[in-house]
Amino acid sequence: MATEKVGNGTGVAYDKKEEDDVRPDDLSELLAAGTKDIHEKAENNQFVKDFLRGRIRKELFKLGAVALYFTYTALEEEIEKNKDHPQFAPLYFPTELHRHEALARDLEYFYGPDWQNVVSCSPAAQHYVDRIHEVGQSDPVLLVAHSYTRYMGDLSGGQVLKKVAQRALKLPATGEGLEFYHFEGIHSAKAFKQLYRSRMNELDLDAATKEKIVQEAVHAFHFNIEVFEEMEEIGKTLKDEVMDAGMPAHGAMDGDINKCPYYAAKMAASGGSAYACQMAMSVLRHPTGQVLLAAWVAALAGLAAWYLM
Repeated sequence: MATEKVGNGTGVAYDKKEEDDVRPDDLSELLAAGTKDIHEKAENNQFVKDFLRGRIRKELFKLGAVALYFTYTALEEEIEKNKDHPQFAPLYFPTELHRHEALARDLEYFYGPDWQNVVSCSPAAQHYVDRIHEVGQSDPVLLVAHSYTRYMGDLSGGQVLKKVAQRALKLPATGEGLEFYHFEGIHSAKAFKQLYRSRMNELDLDAATKEKIVQEAVHAFHFNIEVFEEMEEIGKTLKDEVMDAGMPAHGAMDGDINKCPYYAAKMAASGGSAYACQMAMSVLRHPTGQVLLAAWVAALAGLAAWYLM
């Protein structure tokens, strides 16, 4: 079968047939199916929902960046050690994907030039870091799971979070504090994700190894949820900040979840179009409703694309 080589904006060509030849036993399909439930649990975490509503405290955002810095530093250390491993080498894209240097610049922006002496790895993030080092040293093929979970998420929903954070925290339009979300080596996120999934599907793996990778990806989501829950607990100890970019929280809606834009968006995604239209009109009456409604639709589209592309 002839294949068409298509540029992907990364300097590498991928086969057009990859979009048509996906099989149920391909690793990308197994990962999407196997992590669907835990992915939904992660996105329904209160910290994540508040973030997407624009209700993110700057101190928590900074601590989140710290957790990401330690996580990506560990991941990319192990990737470098195993870049020639036959079951990982095809996924080695340091120029396009690696994030720890961008996170270091974000932390310098938030904490100043002495940031390395100010920040520390939290217990939940350390748990995540320890697991990454463990698999990198004992079973490197499982790095596929951690790379997939982190990088594909960053290229999907992460781009929505960038816009929400920039507005909610009034960060510079020039990108300071948000370099983590900017992949300057990737010109088309969609094409790159297609390439990455194609490379995963071409790895020489038996069924048992694929299942191990899926289970490790589930573990990776659990580690992320632990970090979210840790952030939520820390948030309870912080004084309220003025957050004028978000919609009212559930508590300000007298307990009526129907007034929540997140719920309205989920109704729209599940086919409740008439109800969603009614909710959308209500949301649009809020001064920032138009911006946030667009963010919700983009978030859902990004999450759907993660599974369907």
